[in-house]
Amino acid sequence: MGKEFERTQRISHFLHEELARLLQKTVRDPRVQEVSLTGVEVSRDLSHAKVFFTLMDDASAEDRAEVTAVLSKVSGFLRSELAKASTMRTVPRISFRFDESVGRGRDMETLLREVRLADEKLHSGDLGDASEPED
Repeated sequence: MGKEFERTQRISHFLHEELARLLQKTVRDPRVQEVSLTGVEVSRDLSHAKVFFTLMDDASAEDRAEVTAVLSKVSGFLRSELAKASTMRTVPRISFRFDESVGRGRDMETLLREVRLADEKLHSGDLGDASEPED
């Protein structure tokens, strides 16, 4: 069981690196140039791979859907290129999914920054009152 897990991890890592290279160097669609791969999940039987991506710029839902459609169209080409670059008997079918976690992380970071500022304002007001000498 442990070896199977190691193998899926190795294949996931290989797919991540090779797909990033292929998207950067061989796919000529300008919409794909903004893509950054965030992870690859390979099924236990190695027949399917979910490739998670995000976009460099904040993109609308329509932009994300459009890029996902473009990536889905080139997935066959990418799969054939992966077959050439690897010694695997079969290359997993590739499906692309937009990674929502990066956007949620940015939103959480913004909220935390707002809370820190509000906290600093609240405590700086308290410190001003507390620093006055009492008679």
